[in-house]
Amino acid sequence: MLDLPDRRLRAAWVNRDGAQAASQQDGFQRPTLVFLHEGLGCIEMWRDFPLSLCRSTGFQGLVYDRTAYGGSSPWPSEPGIQYMHIEAQQVLPQVLEAAGIEDCILIGHSDGGSIALIYAGGAPEPLHAVVTMAAHVYAEPVSIESIAKAKEAFDRGDLANRLHKYHGDNTERAFRLWSEGWLAADFAAWNIEEFLPGISVPLLAIQGEDDEYGTEAQLGTIAGKAGGYAETRLLPDCGHSPHLQAPAETRAAIARFIAPFVG
Repeated sequence: MLDLPDRRLRAAWVNRDGAQAASQQDGFQRPTLVFLHEGLGCIEMWRDFPLSLCRSTGFQGLVYDRTAYGGSSPWPSEPGIQYMHIEAQQVLPQVLEAAGIEDCILIGHSDGGSIALIYAGGAPEPLHAVVTMAAHVYAEPVSIESIAKAKEAFDRGDLANRLHKYHGDNTERAFRLWSEGWLAADFAAWNIEEFLPGISVPLLAIQGEDDEYGTEAQLGTIAGKAGGYAETRLLPDCGHSPHLQAPAETRAAIARFIAPFVG
């Protein structure tokens, strides 16, 4: 557990021993890969992707449950539709400090990708690069429609039971934070494009062609407005979760992208 001033977050190290051995061998300390999960995610819902990526590249990683997800504590006060801004600008810096991470590469999925972009837009010193998967920089009709379907599945189907396995007592509040935020009337105007010009570190944005929560226009906006080097990958036959639906391709793309950071 990471004890922050106003919350406790459950976290786990990935491939720490392997990364230390690699660093001793080549005399270079690699940045830590920090994984930021999606709107209904947690440590376990990454499955084996962080471990397989870290082992194949020699990096260590940190995965953690964001506020009110998995085994982390609830929000100290309701964040509303600004929850991603708060996670990026207030919570993430505290996570890095509490974990003793001085150099990092962010790898964010969906909401986690948007959080990574907001954080990167402030040009923070610990950051070396950003990888996003299915990130959003503005709300699209397809996003709202898919989240409305998820809400119906939660209220009337078995989604609540399936999520309870991962979030326990946090299940209801985790889902409501995500769904009520995105379905709020003023969320249609939600937009984080203002942070993109401030991103000076290398950026890789990945998305599936069949992403049910967003279109490839997100990739164009991210790459077109980022302040530094940016590249995109649009994966065929892939939906909203590239790391789970196209793990080999996603892992290879990220490994190539972060290769320059091994010294």
